[in-house]
Amino acid sequence: MKKVYTGKDIQDMIQQGTCLDTIAAGSVLTPSAKDEIREHKKGNTGYGVNPPTVASPAAPATSETQRLPDLPAGVPTVPPTPIVPSLEYKWTPGADASTPEDIQRFFYSPEIQTLKEQMAHIAHKMWNRNMVDGNGGNITVRVGDNLVLCTPTMRSKGELKPDEIALVDLDGNQKAGWRKRTSEANTHLAIMKVQPKAKSVIHGHPPYSTAFAVAGIEPPTCLCSEAEVFTGAIRLVDYHTPGSKEICDAVSKVAKDNPAILLANHGVMTWGTDAEDSYWKMENMETACQTIWVASQLNGGKMKTIPSDKMQEIFKIRQSIGMDDPREGMKECELCDNDDFRPGTVCEITPSPIQQETPLNLDAEAIVKALTDEIVAKMS
Repeated sequence: MKKVYTGKDIQDMIQQGTCLDTIAAGSVLTPSAKDEIREHKKGNTGYGVNPPTVASPAAPATSETQRLPDLPAGVPTVPPTPIVPSLEYKWTPGADASTPEDIQRFFYSPEIQTLKEQMAHIAHKMWNRNMVDGNGGNITVRVGDNLVLCTPTMRSKGELKPDEIALVDLDGNQKAGWRKRTSEANTHLAIMKVQPKAKSVIHGHPPYSTAFAVAGIEPPTCLCSEAEVFTGAIRLVDYHTPGSKEICDAVSKVAKDNPAILLANHGVMTWGTDAEDSYWKMENMETACQTIWVASQLNGGKMKTIPSDKMQEIFKIRQSIGMDDPREGMKECELCDNDDFRPGTVCEITPSPIQQETPLNLDAEAIVKALTDEIVAKMS
């Protein structure tokens, strides 16, 4: 009798290591047996056309599988101490370039070229933020005892290029650059002469701030904490002809202690340690003026000020970032005297501990009540 082999028989033979060549000639192979033999010859394990899958145990972690990519070139192997980068340009006192040739070398040095690029970048930001129009607005950056980078006249800040920036001295005399410097540079220089911290000055015409300048109104104080920290009180300078000696004198007097000012019927000016710092102050001022104008349309025009004790904390923050404030030492509503602004503001006065804890004089209350009752009785 011929032996019959099923698929299961073939699987058992493969698992036991029995050579399939031992199957006697003439044996009967079922279709499944033939499939198993065919799959085995293809290199499969003999578990049918669709062999069962068995999950392989996870490979143990090795140093090779955990290896991280190498650090890019120039990256330190240990995390550095976090810092706040400064863009302030620092020069060696008494070492200004003086000869025409040395001035040219200085003017085209890599450090100054970087500053020119930053100024052009700030100019583009001003134009994009609608802070300047036409050829209006100017930027200056002090780079020596008597040397200042200056934007040119008759040039849109939206298209300004680094190689168009000029170099002047503190008296406004142009020392380098192929484009003529702006006529309003003297106003910037007047601030730098009286305030050493003013390493950069920016002039622009942002609409909300300029609206306050045209209206002749100083924005009320103690309302926007961001502006209070970075600009302080925004002061108004009376109108004088742009570029005149009168405007230089007036601006230098007010701007010496106030880094954000309004120029009546003209625009605004801000100063800081570098061009970006000055630009930020202009943004802070413009946002504050816009916010105050919108808020003045709400709640019947009444706006609550920051309490005076909290303003003292703001002064401490300003001190920590190297910014003085002429209002330090003022008390109560002296800090937030906004009577000139209409609609007005509501000054928040923090009661003193004595005012909060002193109880009513009950004897005095009784006397007042008795007198009131007697007066009412007689009137009746």
